[in-house]
Amino acid sequence: MSDIKKNILAALAYFDLFNYPLTMDEVFLNLPIKCEQQELEFALSCLVSDRVIYHFGKFYTLKNDYFLIERRLNGNAKAEEMIGIAKQVGDFLVRFPYVRGIAISGSLSKNFADESSDIDLFIITAKNRLWLARTIMHCFKKLTFLVNKHQYFCMNYYIDEKELQIREKNIYTAIEIATLMPLHGDTVFEQFYIANAWTREYLPNKCLRLTTAEPLKKTWLKSFTEMLFNNWLGNKIDNLLLKISAKRWLKNVELKKLNDKGIIMGMDCGKHHSKPDPRFFQEKLIGKYQSKISQLLDHLESSVAH
Repeated sequence: MSDIKKNILAALAYFDLFNYPLTMDEVFLNLPIKCEQQELEFALSCLVSDRVIYHFGKFYTLKNDYFLIERRLNGNAKAEEMIGIAKQVGDFLVRFPYVRGIAISGSLSKNFADESSDIDLFIITAKNRLWLARTIMHCFKKLTFLVNKHQYFCMNYYIDEKELQIREKNIYTAIEIATLMPLHGDTVFEQFYIANAWTREYLPNKCLRLTTAEPLKKTWLKSFTEMLFNNWLGNKIDNLLLKISAKRWLKNVELKKLNDKGIIMGMDCGKHHSKPDPRFFQEKLIGKYQSKISQLLDHLESSVAH
């Protein structure tokens, strides 16, 4: 089998883990190699003819199941509605102290949502003030539980301007970075994408969404609050909040507490980041992805041999 066909299968296999068919353009954007459009079209048609993959309208999938197409179309329609809400949430949260950038992440950034979907947000803060910013924002989030709106404020991934490069470099983080939908902070996201140029090794055809982020707008309350903590006291409080949070999350892992999605509630805490612990979802997903590709290629080679 040609390299282009293997890479097409790899792209489809990743999104098949989420039961998400791809269009031809999406297959192209998620290929780990560069190729010409004509070459891609020919390889796709061959794979369809050989019944290795399936073609429904404009979508390609590994499974001969039209329900996946209906699921995607419904999910795309729901996502359009939720992205509108996410933009309003971003407009509000960007007013919080030390917030420098906000983007939509997770499944919503890939234009999919269902009735159980949350609005996942990726936050960039001012350097050395991540824990102050995060604590203030999460104190507010506790209030949203009172009105059952907490699913709109899933601020689960923070980094600060001091360390913009994502440490884990793999297919999962590359896709997550490339599919972010920046809402606010055009300058900081430009710096973020430069710091994470390594994603092109995994997705050389992917264009980053720089134009979607709006410039930051200063407010007197945000500026005044930041002025109060731009000193030794702010440094001390930020370090204390990190220490308290890290201890609490370590206890959650030891007790094996689960979130609403059945994943252990583990966070990777550091001075310049707060994010879900890669051990409890990311690494497992990559393992499933690699196993799926291996099984798929073994099955195809066995079929050709016979």
